[in-house]
Amino acid sequence: MLVLLPPSEGKAAGGSGAPLEPQTLSLPGLAGARAAVLEELVELCAGDEDKAREVLGLSEGLRGEVAKNAGLRSAPARPAGETYTGVLYDALGLADLPAEARARAERSLLVFSGLWGAVRVTDRIPSYRCSMGVKLPGLGALGAYWREPMAEVMPDAAGDGLVLDLRSSAYASAWKPKGEVAGRTATVRVLHAQVVDGVEKRSVVSHFNKATKGRLVRDLLVAGVAPATPGDLVVALRDLGYTVEAQAPAKPAKAWSLDVVVTQIH
Repeated sequence: MLVLLPPSEGKAAGGSGAPLEPQTLSLPGLAGARAAVLEELVELCAGDEDKAREVLGLSEGLRGEVAKNAGLRSAPARPAGETYTGVLYDALGLADLPAEARARAERSLLVFSGLWGAVRVTDRIPSYRCSMGVKLPGLGALGAYWREPMAEVMPDAAGDGLVLDLRSSAYASAWKPKGEVAGRTATVRVLHAQVVDGVEKRSVVSHFNKATKGRLVRDLLVAGVAPATPGDLVVALRDLGYTVEAQAPAKPAKAWSLDVVVTQIH
């Protein structure tokens, strides 16, 4: 099983690790594309700070992120699983997973990134600020920029098993499974159900969405289940106590759509 995750805007900073070693990152087929994004991002942030903030969509209060990006090549790096923070990663709790579950996480989790394309949780990266929605002056919109290099490496990364896609729409734009890979892909949406005036209403709420996705992945890793198909995944999630509504594709080579319905986060 390959699990596709979004990154987080929040990232752990500081530390005393060695700087980034690009050649050690997973998916080496992305090396050239990564180098191009890194070069332009560093150059942008080492120049006009106001222009960099505008391009990156940063508020005045996040001005310090520009200087952080300018120093990416020499900044301390740490495993991506420690770098990414926020609601999803708090719920996932990589740091305190049992050893066997942690090993499964290292094999199966792939985090998409505007800067790196995608990385494993063991890949050492510095803290940075560059979302997939950014449009760099030279390379253009990163979601579109990554499509060609990701299309070359992702079929091999997906292997022949289930692909569980938990990415947000911005990061899903960088790679869309096709062909037989799409047929064994399940995309998940989390819906928050509330009863209002006796009528159940459902909505997508950011906190519930992120926390549930993190908890869902953790539960699968700890349970050690390895669903081979989207249908198997539905059964596994229901066995773990989730309310899942599944929609099988109407045509072959299309992804399954799964709605996980929650009323509260524990």
